[in-house]
Amino acid sequence: MNRYLTGALTAATALTLIGAPGARAADVTLTYAMWDANQAPVYGKCAAKFEAAHPGIKIDIKQDSWENYWTTLSTGFVSGTAPDVFVDHVSRFPEFLSNGVLLDLTDRIAADKVDMKGYMPGLAETWNKDGKQWGLPKDWDTIALVYNKKKLAEAGLKESDLQNLDWNPKDGGSFAKAVAHLAVDQNGKRGDEAGFDKSKVATYGWATSTADAIGQTSWSFLAASDGFKPIDKSWGTHYNYDSPVLAETLSWLRDLALKQGVSLSQEQTGMLQATAIFAAGKAAIVPDGSWNIAAYRDSGVEFGFVPVPKGSEGRKSMFNGLADSIWAGTKHPDEAWEWVKYLGGSECQTIVGESGVVFPARPEGTKAAEAAHKAKGLDVSAFVDVATPETTFPIPMSEHGSEIFSILTAAVQNVLLGRGDAATILKEANEQANGLF
Repeated sequence: MNRYLTGALTAATALTLIGAPGARAADVTLTYAMWDANQAPVYGKCAAKFEAAHPGIKIDIKQDSWENYWTTLSTGFVSGTAPDVFVDHVSRFPEFLSNGVLLDLTDRIAADKVDMKGYMPGLAETWNKDGKQWGLPKDWDTIALVYNKKKLAEAGLKESDLQNLDWNPKDGGSFAKAVAHLAVDQNGKRGDEAGFDKSKVATYGWATSTADAIGQTSWSFLAASDGFKPIDKSWGTHYNYDSPVLAETLSWLRDLALKQGVSLSQEQTGMLQATAIFAAGKAAIVPDGSWNIAAYRDSGVEFGFVPVPKGSEGRKSMFNGLADSIWAGTKHPDEAWEWVKYLGGSECQTIVGESGVVFPARPEGTKAAEAAHKAKGLDVSAFVDVATPETTFPIPMSEHGSEIFSILTAAVQNVLLGRGDAATILKEANEQANGLF
């Protein structure tokens, strides 16, 4: 997630005749910022196509690490050196909107008759507030389980044993049984066998990336499958982190690690991501997002994807989608709009899909991505099949997003680290979060 800097040309160079027959735009360089290193080369292909069709406009792609991206972007907004166009994330959207750093695209969309229904359901709506559109959908992601084929075989299990796992916060269902059986200590004892030594685990049955308030790849799919709803509505004013369902879910995950020892604990995880844990062979199963498919493909470990477990409310996955937004301070709003419109159009999204890096926001882009993965012998249906309005739920979005994220992240981590009663910790944090409204 990294994109910063801006094309800083004089106001005179902003006088263009984009789209007029035979017209040549003034020489303009647009800076496009993103954080994903895997996507940067792919969007370079889109930029080449765009530049060929728009003489005089150059695209300068800037990519940086996730952490640096947001710091540099925020600094750029203040100093006036922000990128013309940048990749936006829903967790930052409310803050950017309240600070007035986004360009309203509504009139341009209407003037150019952009079909906002041409995207996967729910994606365009995410970036619309009070009837105004602040970004065009870029891609989408869901969550699935990644399993180590070798460790699965060593445990005497087949992929079919993982395809329809169920879960509940009481005994964990068939999901808990699979996780326990896949864990093995240094003496060869499995997590569901007598004599399993949780202090000397060779391979854990389960591990996740470090948990936070959203829990996109760590706990959200379990809690939601049992009926948990993070917030009353999009742009709502009441969080529900005092829900007994969430307390039970996090308590179950805590005990899976601290009591049973078949899961890597949050303390052991530290700041490691699931991709690194899996590549190191420390866990047989990890949950992760579709944006990391390429990372597993390049991990050197033979793997496969299966759906997240079903709960009392069925199978659920958080559904996230990024957008391309324009900085309100850009000196080249017309050119920036042409670029954003192209990024959200069929040609670029199909190019991105064919790369197999992410699932583009348009259905034709998603089909291209599926075909690209299939050509490499990879079945990604566990991600695609769950991408429906019935089985997905959005990242909670509201005012005070950054403050609330910090408050609730601390609470979630304290529960998973065993630092007190889950219900009490979550109730106090939820009251603090809702008090901000």
